[in-house]
Amino acid sequence: MHQKAKFFLQTLRFGIARHGKYTQQQHDHQQFIDCCPWIKVRKYHNFKCLQNKCKKSISARTITSRRFSYMIQFGDFLYYEENGCIQRLKLGDGINSCEVLVRLEELSLYNAFVERIRISPGEEYMAASIKTSYSEDSTCVIVKLGKYPEVEDFIPNVFSFEWATDGILFYTCQKNLRCCNVFRTSFGNKKHTECIYTEQDPRFFVDLHCTSDKCFLTINSNSKTTSEVWLVDCHQPWNLPVLVQKRNSGIMYHIEHRNNELYILTNFGEPAEYKLMKTSINSCSMKNWQLIYTLKRKTKLIDLVMFKDHCVIFLKYCNQLYLNIISLNDHSIQSLKLPVWACACQLDTQPEDSSSSACSFQLSSPVHPPRQFIYNLVNGSLYKQAEQEEPIITDCHMARLEAKSKDGTLVPVTIFYKKNSESLQKRPLLIHVYGAYGVDLNMNFKAENQVLIEDGWILAYCHVRGGGELGLSWHAGGCLNNKLNGLADLEACIEFLHNLGFSEPVFTALTAYSAGGILAGALCNANPRLIRAVVLQAPFLDILNTMLDPQLPLTIEELEEWGDPSSDNRYMDYIKSYCPYQNIRPQTYPSIIITAYENDQRIPVEGILKYTQRLRKVITDQRHSRGRKMPNIILDVQAGGNHAAASWEDLVTEVCQKFSFK
Repeated sequence: MHQKAKFFLQTLRFGIARHGKYTQQQHDHQQFIDCCPWIKVRKYHNFKCLQNKCKKSISARTITSRRFSYMIQFGDFLYYEENGCIQRLKLGDGINSCEVLVRLEELSLYNAFVERIRISPGEEYMAASIKTSYSEDSTCVIVKLGKYPEVEDFIPNVFSFEWATDGILFYTCQKNLRCCNVFRTSFGNKKHTECIYTEQDPRFFVDLHCTSDKCFLTINSNSKTTSEVWLVDCHQPWNLPVLVQKRNSGIMYHIEHRNNELYILTNFGEPAEYKLMKTSINSCSMKNWQLIYTLKRKTKLIDLVMFKDHCVIFLKYCNQLYLNIISLNDHSIQSLKLPVWACACQLDTQPEDSSSSACSFQLSSPVHPPRQFIYNLVNGSLYKQAEQEEPIITDCHMARLEAKSKDGTLVPVTIFYKKNSESLQKRPLLIHVYGAYGVDLNMNFKAENQVLIEDGWILAYCHVRGGGELGLSWHAGGCLNNKLNGLADLEACIEFLHNLGFSEPVFTALTAYSAGGILAGALCNANPRLIRAVVLQAPFLDILNTMLDPQLPLTIEELEEWGDPSSDNRYMDYIKSYCPYQNIRPQTYPSIIITAYENDQRIPVEGILKYTQRLRKVITDQRHSRGRKMPNIILDVQAGGNHAAASWEDLVTEVCQKFSFK
């Protein structure tokens, strides 16, 4: 046990750190390393290392031993958070030359962290959103930069914000999990704030984005299925926003800009997947959109970033990650398959200069710690971060499989298990599921997964319909009146794994987070024989009563995902047929542990309490009547904390509790 605890703490420390230990090398790569000066790289061709040794180290530009929770580059400076301070470091100076801009404790912001930093175009101002683990609300701190930086203002409840020019900030405020207003504030001698946009439809959520070339701010009003975008000219920020394309039901679109042309990422047209289109800034309505690139069917768009002459698209096809690099000059496409072990991709904050020739990102998997990669747009080469000084290695095998669902649909399953494991059928199996909102199942690195693998567990990730792993159509196949497809997919995946010899029901546990609790809870009611234990974190369990209450923060916004039971009896009956709370009945349930959070606005504790009480009563009544052994039903309500993030200490406690339970 001592060795396992030591291993867990070692990996946990690694997992929490965003950046490893980096130096620089290779003078001939200087052009793009300047964009990512904290990264030590190796050149790869077809992912075989061509150079294994560091030939040159530039110590003046090296950040060698610091680990940051947030960092961006703007101009000649790196801005980052460390030890409760926002600091900046000029590229070319030593790490000891860093300058403290803000001390969070001096602002009475305790146990806080930086969520986002934006620097004004002329570097006169910094705006930073500060958040705690106890609330989803953020405070935006405005700092006047210069020889003696000073805090100039605080803006409460800010969700998104962008500078148009020095001294003019646009921002949205969040209230009851909704953003509907956009404000413009000028700083300096004549401070002035006014609301310049209001969204009236409660299904729509408003946020801000700055185009890569910094020419426009986009006001994005999005529902679950429909978009509308307004443009603010950063050179004329006092002008009224200009509409790109009036909203059309079912049409989503997002805007970038280059050389007086708008580049539009949209699902408009056939097939019903994302496409890249363009049009002149002077004729931006949909009828003028010209097709450049279309994703294949069943392809997941992960992210997109614009450069001066290229568009880099991160996507997932057949459960494998790819880069597609589109030339914006001749529309040619280069496709690059990323390492087979990679399951998750995180795009780094790119340098503010859109003429950069390097795209920086991280790849990881549930058992592979994040590794830094750089794609060089000039020579089309991929570079990989050098090995960690203390690499964490597990003897782990990964396999990508497909299970046939009840209607014949093939459902992707990704599994991890220790190589040379004997008697896999007797090994414990942990099933992960989500299946909602078109969001992929979380396959980022978690240190505790390595502990489970070392202890002989099999980890399985079931990419059921309702999620986004196979594109927009995969989401559509598991929402509204197709929600039961997700349940059928989950059952098929578990039975498929058991039939292949991966564990058996008595050794199988299921884990889910948030909306994944709907499928997990539905499985407990519909087919509890498949699993022995369930671990739920902030689970959505009483969907029917939630969708019947329009006063709750997210009910109206989520009608497009679940349906409206208050106005349509078909949705009333359909939701009732799978709602975990509504379908609790006398039978043998698996043991269940539920973690809830006191300040959770998205999944209020009251609904989880109702579910737990009803389940315990049914189980207790059945035990007395039939003399059966009662499963463990544990509810752990965390003081503080919210749906988005628990504190570091709480996360450690939760992991330990779940390990003990499983």
